[in-house]
Amino acid sequence: MIRRLLAVALFVTSLSLHAQPSLPSSLHAKTIHTPQGPDIFVRYGGSGPVALLLHGYAENSDSWAPLAADLMKDHTVVVPDLLGIGRSSKPADGYDKKIQAQEMRFVVTSLGYDKTFVIAHDIGNMVAYAYAAQFPDKTLKLVVMDAPIPGIGPWDQIRLTPGTWHFNFHGPDAERLVAGRERIYFDRIWNDFSASPTLPDEATRNFFAATYAVPGGMRAGFAQFAAFSQDAKDNLVFAQTKLIMPVMAVGGEKSFGPLQAQIMREVATNVQREVVIGSGHWLMEEKPAETVALIRKFIDTP
Repeated sequence: MIRRLLAVALFVTSLSLHAQPSLPSSLHAKTIHTPQGPDIFVRYGGSGPVALLLHGYAENSDSWAPLAADLMKDHTVVVPDLLGIGRSSKPADGYDKKIQAQEMRFVVTSLGYDKTFVIAHDIGNMVAYAYAAQFPDKTLKLVVMDAPIPGIGPWDQIRLTPGTWHFNFHGPDAERLVAGRERIYFDRIWNDFSASPTLPDEATRNFFAATYAVPGGMRAGFAQFAAFSQDAKDNLVFAQTKLIMPVMAVGGEKSFGPLQAQIMREVATNVQREVVIGSGHWLMEEKPAETVALIRKFIDTP
């Protein structure tokens, strides 16, 4: 464990020399047209057991750079941009996480893969849970990091707290207010949920803000939140059958902490709790070496 942590730390240090987060250039890139209609941009590569990585809001798939580079040594990684984010299409609707999970499943099978580890952060958690609930026999293990699940556990308290104001900030007027000020909007979110206001760093913030500043980008991003009411209804149905695959629930010490495991124990029978000391919400930016080591230990343990 210590040897792997040191190796990952050295690799992450080398990544910090880059101007922005970036998935390994050796990955293949493809745009997949799904039966639901949208096009999903995905990067994939490596060899061995397959890991599907689902990113969160205020980021895109490049946020997985430290983990993807480490996993590719002995795993295949599938790293899509979620619907409406990055280089995936930005339709007017279809942001229900149940539907997005079906799109992710189509991406996996279109690439010729079947069973996968599913690893997620933030809104990616919500898609990942819907994926595991709909395709339990195709989900080897599930990792969810630092975000609630609509309709599950203390969801109502979370969505109504002032700290999650952005959950309820969407619609045409919100789009007009943020247009041209995307970086200001995202700075508020990054700062509020980070253990340190210096992370994510400037290059990372500029890069991610630019990915949402494209035409339709903020509208699509807001649509992820607008779908929460439907997501809650769908999850209450999913929760009637608990997940039985191993689940690791990871919280940043300065963010969700042990609450992540509490939430997942509402919907799964085999939940391992982990808290990343010193980290806020942005685990890949704040504590990448520690987080990668936790994930590797979990998925590599028989």
